[in-house]
Amino acid sequence: QVQLVESGGGLVQAGGSLRLSCVASGRTFSSYPMGWFRQAPGKEREFVAAINWWSIGRTEYADSVKGRFTISRDNAKNTVYLQMNGLKPEDTAVYSCARGTRFSVSLDSYDYWGQGTQVTVSS
Repeated sequence: QVQLVESGGGLVQAGGSLRLSCVASGRTFSSYPMGWFRQAPGKEREFVAAINWWSIGRTEYADSVKGRFTISRDNAKNTVYLQMNGLKPEDTAVYSCARGTRFSVSLDSYDYWGQGTQVTVSS
């Protein structure tokens, strides 16, 4: 059984920064791509960023966060991070990490999900 636990969310003013962390259980963390997704109230869950299985690996970002967010991972710590800079009110959402069955921007390619952490950006 894989468990993913996010942390690092909170309330921040526009222009501020937050770093989200997602710790995964299991010994095979380093073998899987990981992704971050978000869901705002009344909206569908959307892709934010993904990273392939090796620590210095291929990454992909949603256009809305390119240049502001950075995904990274530390396989020795079973942890994936999302550094968020230049936050905007429209970034307000619940952010969840997920384990991928393949490197993808599609929600359907992810099989295990965390509960999420709330990020609120005030104007």
